[in-house]
Amino acid sequence: MKKALLLCLALSFMLATAGSVVEYFTAQSQNDNIIVRWKTSDETGVQKFILERSVNQLNEFTKLAEINPKGNNSIYEYVDASAFKQTDNIYAYRLQVVTSNGSFYVGPITVLHKVSSVKRTWGSIKAMFR
Repeated sequence: MKKALLLCLALSFMLATAGSVVEYFTAQSQNDNIIVRWKTSDETGVQKFILERSVNQLNEFTKLAEINPKGNNSIYEYVDASAFKQTDNIYAYRLQVVTSNGSFYVGPITVLHKVSSVKRTWGSIKAMFR
């Protein structure tokens, strides 16, 4: 009983901490890219943000980027330019907030990304010659 109560208190603390750090976390399809945005309120103790993406909806996330904190009340934007190369159309993103006391996740959020097959093929051909 005590372990369950401690676990509930720990989870409540993490959720309350997440709410005080990240005000919103969104993703939207725009042309060939997916734009991921988030806004923070209080970044006290935040060491970094790790943005992750899942392309198969099986909760297998891969790291896209590590972003250093800018300070309280900051807006962040990440352009996922590699999304058009994938064959799936639904992507899930989550944000890992690494603090001096541990880490927690915000999300996942999903976005439907539609890119024409012509753009996807042309983008793959261009990538081969880079």
